[in-house]
Amino acid sequence: GVQDCHLFWGCIVGHDSIAIVDFGGMFAHLFATKVRRLKVLAEIRQPDDPVEAFQGFKGVILAGGTGESQGFNKAIFVLDVPILGCGFGHLEMARFYGGSVGPSTLSWGHSDLKIVADHPLVDGFVGPVWSSQQDVVTSVGPEFAKLAATVCKNGDLLPFTAVASDKLRRYGVQFHPEVDDTVDGDKLIANFVLAICGCKPSWTMETYLEQQIAAIRQQVGDQSVFLLASGGVDSTVAAVLLRRALGPDRLHLLHVDNGMMRKNESANVLDMFRRFDMDHNLHFVDATDTFLTALGDEVEPEKKRKIIGNTFISEFERIAKELGIERHLLGQGTIYPDTVETGANKGAQTIKTHHNRVPVIDQMIAQGRVVEPLADLYKIEVRELGELLGIDRELLWRHPFPGPGLGVRLLCSDGKVDVNEIAAIQQEVDRFIAKKGTVNMQFLALPIKSVGVKGDRRSYEHPVMISGGANWDEVANLADELLKTVPGVNRCIWNLGSHAPKSVELLPATMTRARLDLLREADHIVMDGLRRHGLYDDIWQCPTALVPVKIDNAGQELCIVRPIHSERAMTATAASLPPALLKELADKILALPGISGLTLDLTSKPPGTIEWE
Repeated sequence: GVQDCHLFWGCIVGHDSIAIVDFGGMFAHLFATKVRRLKVLAEIRQPDDPVEAFQGFKGVILAGGTGESQGFNKAIFVLDVPILGCGFGHLEMARFYGGSVGPSTLSWGHSDLKIVADHPLVDGFVGPVWSSQQDVVTSVGPEFAKLAATVCKNGDLLPFTAVASDKLRRYGVQFHPEVDDTVDGDKLIANFVLAICGCKPSWTMETYLEQQIAAIRQQVGDQSVFLLASGGVDSTVAAVLLRRALGPDRLHLLHVDNGMMRKNESANVLDMFRRFDMDHNLHFVDATDTFLTALGDEVEPEKKRKIIGNTFISEFERIAKELGIERHLLGQGTIYPDTVETGANKGAQTIKTHHNRVPVIDQMIAQGRVVEPLADLYKIEVRELGELLGIDRELLWRHPFPGPGLGVRLLCSDGKVDVNEIAAIQQEVDRFIAKKGTVNMQFLALPIKSVGVKGDRRSYEHPVMISGGANWDEVANLADELLKTVPGVNRCIWNLGSHAPKSVELLPATMTRARLDLLREADHIVMDGLRRHGLYDDIWQCPTALVPVKIDNAGQELCIVRPIHSERAMTATAASLPPALLKELADKILALPGISGLTLDLTSKPPGTIEWE
């Protein structure tokens, strides 16, 4: 499992390595990814690990996290290697060496950086930087020198944004260099790992492949694996890797149509497996009725995810029994974002439960019955591994598609609205607009909620629909500022209809075949549009979602299109689409029966997750 990933990495010898202390959330494994991109081995360690667990490392990175340090073994600070504290790790280091910490006006998001001293840590580093910590370092111990300051929104400088003590070999930064939103973040990590720690770049994906094949063979022994194969990038790479390790006779593939696939998806997946000679022991079941019956009238997102996950496993067990292979191990194409957002690591809060991290899966993992050869990788690394395995680029660069499929893109509701809550949010939105002096645009808080993440914590809040605006940049900039200012809001969506709505109404709705068919059609229009306009490869992912909202007493479904740019799914930025494509989508989607409106999601991650549920 992910928590024991050091057992996998630790069996590789002869490489310099960096230990990364995981305080929970998404940061530690992003660091691991960035360090590995430098061809240096990275291993995850927990805050309460004994000092002996850090022997042999060339350096230690204290990652950011959820702001909880219970059980943190401070003896780590006596290690005779360089240590870099980032975000929450920066705060812990400051406290340990006699500094102080206090609240700040710096909120999550981007801020400018001012370098105040030359040092190898910040050599070539410019910024801007991305932060998520509410507290900041207000003073440092006498051994530390200031390297950089942060320029806050009010013009104040935070003087200890980057600090260093070469005598102690201790370094700290207030921001997150590991996220893509920190410009030059990779440079700072390279400065620490290569220049300060002196690591030699010798670890490669070829090494990972060799080691994983050995790890699979060790775990599986003389047993066989039954893989749930969606046909997506992750499960396909997992299938090829397992076949490489075990041979075709010891690998069975099961593709389940849960009724929440894209238009013609299952037929295309089966054809793909046949074309790439992966149809040996390939099984297919159409379980649409089973899944929809299991979901019934459930509307709560977390419960829906767990029902979908549990139903996948019950179908797996039923088919395995019919085939006489129920004793086979379960294979999954799980990658790290699936587990970090479920709160699999110590200190991490659940942002959303993934279908392959429901309790029954956790029980099977504890029993040693699950094989997940990609569980420590991010999407970009999975694709790199797939290229090494000889998988066609066309397959590897498909847009990611969630395991629960359209089940997390078709929002359900009991129709109940907290009128007072919406009124309070609208009042704050109106106050924001009044301060901005914006008169040609309407900002309307909607009576629906979606999952998001703020400061590494789950949020379940309302979107604001923006109508009007001259262009993408104008609307996107206002949306970003609103999201940082107005509480209770975690998304902004841009109305692509011809007029601003006068009224919106939340309708009761459950998961039905008719609603799924409508979403399938809208999603197909979006995907086809991206391909015909030559944008499919430029966009990392583009979910299309439906929410049961009536606008101006017409229609039943508000359609949201969410194009994003990302590399690892841990952070994302909203992507703009050309006016010609937006007009085409509006013409086609608004003409579908039951569609009440069409919007474009302008939200980065954080504060909004990639999917709406």
